[in-house]
Amino acid sequence: MPFQPLLRGAAVRGLAALLLIAAPLAAAAQSAYPDKPVRIMVGASAGGGTDILARLLADKFAVALKQPVVVENRPGASNTIAAELTARAANDGSTLLLATNTGQAVAPHLLKLKYDPLKDLQPVGLVAVMPNVLVVPQASPYQSVGELVAAMRAKPGAFRYASSGIGSTQHVGGEAFALATGTKAIHVPYRGSSQAHIDIIGGQVEMMFDSTSSAMQQIKAGKLRPLAVAAAKRTPELPDVPTLAESGVTGADVNTWYGLFVTAGTPRAAVERLNVELTQSLRMADVQERIKALGGEITPMDIATFAEMNRSEFERYGKLVRDTGMRAE
Repeated sequence: MPFQPLLRGAAVRGLAALLLIAAPLAAAAQSAYPDKPVRIMVGASAGGGTDILARLLADKFAVALKQPVVVENRPGASNTIAAELTARAANDGSTLLLATNTGQAVAPHLLKLKYDPLKDLQPVGLVAVMPNVLVVPQASPYQSVGELVAAMRAKPGAFRYASSGIGSTQHVGGEAFALATGTKAIHVPYRGSSQAHIDIIGGQVEMMFDSTSSAMQQIKAGKLRPLAVAAAKRTPELPDVPTLAESGVTGADVNTWYGLFVTAGTPRAAVERLNVELTQSLRMADVQERIKALGGEITPMDIATFAEMNRSEFERYGKLVRDTGMRAE
């Protein structure tokens, strides 16, 4: 049947023509991202460090992506409410999550989650790393870590430390400090750092291991007194504040990192676009100045490097949770 080869040839030519038409259409579809407004989910209340960074990025992304970008605060459950909403969102890149190691690396080892933070959230890039700082109210009688530890040892269980929630890095910092110093304190969780600050300043809670991004404003306003930075070196924004190691406490350094995630299954082209825009935003002078003022360091990462960091931090904090005996009270 001589017509069969002809038909096959025509089919091949037709398929080739369709592919030629489809290729630019697919490219156009990819380049059209985003084709609707974008929201950045934040697992903490307004005014905290995560919220500050999210709004900073939202302003830059709105210009770069040519779409409205809004910040949606969903505080509670150690940042996991916002994370779950992102994990369950449409995987079209319209829902982003500005997460911290609280929700990504600590809380999963303490709380029963309805999503998998490693499988249901796609890493985009690292935003910033902030050291945690031990703060007390300005009216506190304690001027140093040594004085605070001595008082805690004299009255076991009489001191309270605040956190932005169960499983937060503030919670980890408090437990690591107690383990390292042989002291005991009562954990008082809040729905965000800004709410915790109210009670610390008012004297209802004695101390907190907060991120510099959240605490810096109150420190500069003279409402919180920093006793030590929980990092290997002093932060340039608090040059006169010693590290915990300099204060005689080792093994209690805990930082807070902030990273951008998107719903798993989001097209690779959209994820790569977001990583590019994030990297470019972090290179802007005003963004760098703002993050530096919060005591943070910027280390842009490609997608693969940040994904590996996210996984290794999940494992590292899992061990820390087990070592400190932390529980979801």
